[in-house]
Amino acid sequence: MAEPTSNQLRVRLVTPERILFEADAPAVELPAKNGYMEVLYGHAPLMAELGAGDVRIHQGGIESTSPETTRYNVSWGFVEVLGDRVTILANDALKPEEIDVTRAEQQLDRGENMWKEAGESEEAYDEALRVISEAEAKISSAAEVEKH
Repeated sequence: MAEPTSNQLRVRLVTPERILFEADAPAVELPAKNGYMEVLYGHAPLMAELGAGDVRIHQGGIESTSPETTRYNVSWGFVEVLGDRVTILANDALKPEEIDVTRAEQQLDRGENMWKEAGESEEAYDEALRVISEAEAKISSAAEVEKH
C-alpha cells in the first residue's frame, strides 16, 4: 500500500559553515535574483540564483504573518526546487534578530560611495548595487523584527 502524501516540502537551508534549517513546511518564499517567488508542494523542478532578501519558511500555513514562519536573511546563493523538497544553498544567512543594524548601515554607506565613484565602469556599478541591495535587505529584515 502506498503511503499518503503530506503535501509538505522538505526544506533545507545550508551555508558553507552549517545546516541552519531542516524541516517540513507547506510553503517557502525565496528572494530570487529577479524578485520573490513562492514554492509549494508539487512545484516544477527549478534551479535559481538567489538575491539579497528574506527566505520565509511557512510551517504553520502559507500566510507570511503566521507565528510559525521562520525567516532568514540571505545575501546570495542558489536554490534547487524539486516536487517535494527545496534545498537552499546560501553564501550567508542570518536570523533577523542576529543582524547588526549599525554594520548594515555602514555597508549601505559604503555601497553608496562605491556608486558615486563608479565612473564609467559597469562592473563597479554592479558591485555597488550588490552591496547596496544586501545592506537594504538586512536593514529591512531587522526593522520588521522591531515592529513585532
